Amino acid sequence: AALTPTPARARRPFRARSARSNAPRHMSLVRPRAALTPSLSATTTKSCRDRAPSGAVRPSGASSSRRAAVRARGAVKITPASDINWSTLGFGLTPTSHMYVATCERDGEWHDGGVVPYDNLSLSPAAAVLNYGQGVFEGMKAFRTVDEELLVFRPEQNAARCEEGAGRMSMPPVPRELFQKAVLQTVSANRDYVPPVGMGALYLRPLLIGTGAILGLAPAPSYTFLVYCSPVASYFKGGQLTPIDLTVEEAYHRAAPGGSGSTKCIGNYSPVLKVQLQAKKEGFADVMYLDAKENKYVEEVSSCNFFCVKGKTISTPALQGTILPGITRKSIVELARSRGYTVEERNVSIDEVMQADECFCCGTAVVVAPVGSVTYQGKKALFCDGKVGPVGQEMYDQLTGIQQGRIPDERGWNVKVPNDYHLAK
Repeated sequence: AALTPTPARARRPFRARSARSNAPRHMSLVRPRAALTPSLSATTTKSCRDRAPSGAVRPSGASSSRRAAVRARGAVKITPASDINWSTLGFGLTPTSHMYVATCERDGEWHDGGVVPYDNLSLSPAAAVLNYGQGVFEGMKAFRTVDEELLVFRPEQNAARCEEGAGRMSMPPVPRELFQKAVLQTVSANRDYVPPVGMGALYLRPLLIGTGAILGLAPAPSYTFLVYCSPVASYFKGGQLTPIDLTVEEAYHRAAPGGSGSTKCIGNYSPVLKVQLQAKKEGFADVMYLDAKENKYVEEVSSCNFFCVKGKTISTPALQGTILPGITRKSIVELARSRGYTVEERNVSIDEVMQADECFCCGTAVVVAPVGSVTYQGKKALFCDGKVGPVGQEMYDQLTGIQQGRIPDERGWNVKVPNDYHLAK
């Protein structure tokens, strides 16, 4: 069940483990890497090597050429940070040099595995995450400041949400201290991949999954917690703060009362792709979903929370079990109230949205995205002449100013990443 790190030095041929090996049979890294990058010390290299199996389990009858072909297909190409063109960066996966891995058995005791080279995973076809979708994830960002410091935005909030999600999915929660340590060490080990100031951020993906093999419907016997990352820039095409066009979906719903809509579980996201892909074919950037009970109250856009503005009042759908409690959403609510706006968390009807002065979305990936228009039942409402609205611009400036260290962090939202923190025990 545990994910094990690859051998740290010379490549070794795949062979069945010995009876004395403690390495789990169903979870390992696919391809050994030649060595850790120079940023990791010899001490870290040794600790990774000591935890690694001598080789991943493969069918004993496989030929050496077949095994070599499997390794070649599973190879991960890592782009050196020095080769990245930051000016053309979008929101796509750029594998970085390292990730973080920890494991847990059924007893709930987590084993801190530490930083390992980024690579593919190998696990049993009967793994709970593959068969029953037992997994949750988080989305976070780290930023570089003008003083070359690295800041992670509100990691304790993500740790708390991950803990709640684990409970909903019947998984052992990752201790909050371990969660934050894993995030900070992942950023530290991938320091060179944090984009320059104002050119993006390092997106972090903590992932908790049931990797233990199980046939019947039940919690997995073991779990893996890992954190990987990728440098990113604007989420939507057109660049940051380019107004997006939304269409309202009436036939499909993202979540229902009593379901898992408020949990960031892996099964909540792929069901929206059918509607989202069709919307993009019709020229829309994304889809707005209504409540499943009355089909008239706004809930979320596919991957972000929603706000609308009327005068000095900002309204956003209330958290009632079907909407993800976004960290960015929470931050916008706090910032807006501190700047004199009335913020209402309540049921927001689609009719009210169509009459709003301004609308915008927010989330870790999208940051603050102004809504240029909303189309509902064939009618199109245009906001701010299709340009960035004043409230959305203000919230974006305040939020990103704090995240990038340009505005004083009076609330203590940022956590500084210590230099070489990934080398700490």
